[in-house]
Amino acid sequence: MTGDSWRDRRRALQEDDPAESRRAAQLLESLGTEERDDEEIEADHRASRLAAAREYAPDAQLEEELQLRLTGPDTDGGTLRFEWGDALLEPVEKLVSEAAGTPVQLELTGISAGSTVIHARPVLTPVESSHPDALRVPATSAAASGLGTLTLLLDALESERDIREWTKLFDALESVSRALGKYALDLGVTWYCADGSLRRAHLTARGRSYVKRLRETRDRDQEMIVSGRITELRESGVVKVKTGTAKNSLAYEVHFEDPEELLRMRPGLGDNVHFRVRFRQQLDSLGIARSSGYTYLGPAAEQAALPLEP
Repeated sequence: MTGDSWRDRRRALQEDDPAESRRAAQLLESLGTEERDDEEIEADHRASRLAAAREYAPDAQLEEELQLRLTGPDTDGGTLRFEWGDALLEPVEKLVSEAAGTPVQLELTGISAGSTVIHARPVLTPVESSHPDALRVPATSAAASGLGTLTLLLDALESERDIREWTKLFDALESVSRALGKYALDLGVTWYCADGSLRRAHLTARGRSYVKRLRETRDRDQEMIVSGRITELRESGVVKVKTGTAKNSLAYEVHFEDPEELLRMRPGLGDNVHFRVRFRQQLDSLGIARSSGYTYLGPAAEQAALPLEP
């Protein structure tokens, strides 16, 4: 019996066919499967197929499959709106790639109902072979590694745990979370592995809210001295100060909150200056600097000599 026939029987329980409902209920009860959902039934079916295949080919593997289940106020018809696909599919692929640590290409294989279920798989790549008709194989390790990491991360978000070990994934994750929030969608991720195992996780409103809180920033200020030569002046009140004469010398863009103060100083290009500035970083809850800048506070007490190019 196929996974699809199991789904059909389970769905019949929701229909207005009493006879079929009774038969399906009796069968499911006798086999003890009524506690499993569609994804678990499919995973068990795949595992059985793999076990049978390995009786003849011990190294047999199943095709990998990724299912993205979208649930929300407009997903009952099982359709995928173009704007959802445009906002979500590429960011999800990028997130999987970031999690895998290497580019992973995914391709759409179908869409089904049950809210909106997107079916995808890793893009098949040619086997290195001198034979022109060599078979293609999926990039199993990269996709499986990425989805394994991603499901762990989503579980941590939903339970609002510490996610600092996945800091490098946060920007890609935020893009997906923002797109889901824009269209009021929840995301279910199910990964059917080549070895027959199953990984799955969700990103709901709770997880998205946690992502938003983690993105909130706080200021960290540090007072410092900037000494160097003016190489650029802007009407907006920004002075670019280069700390040395070498081409690769460090340069600072110092912002004057009151541009009139800069005009009163009557600076010129090439002038040596010695500024006391505030270096401000905006750090999120993961310690990632989201922005930084230098603000003029006043003249420094004394002028430091410019380092000369050897």
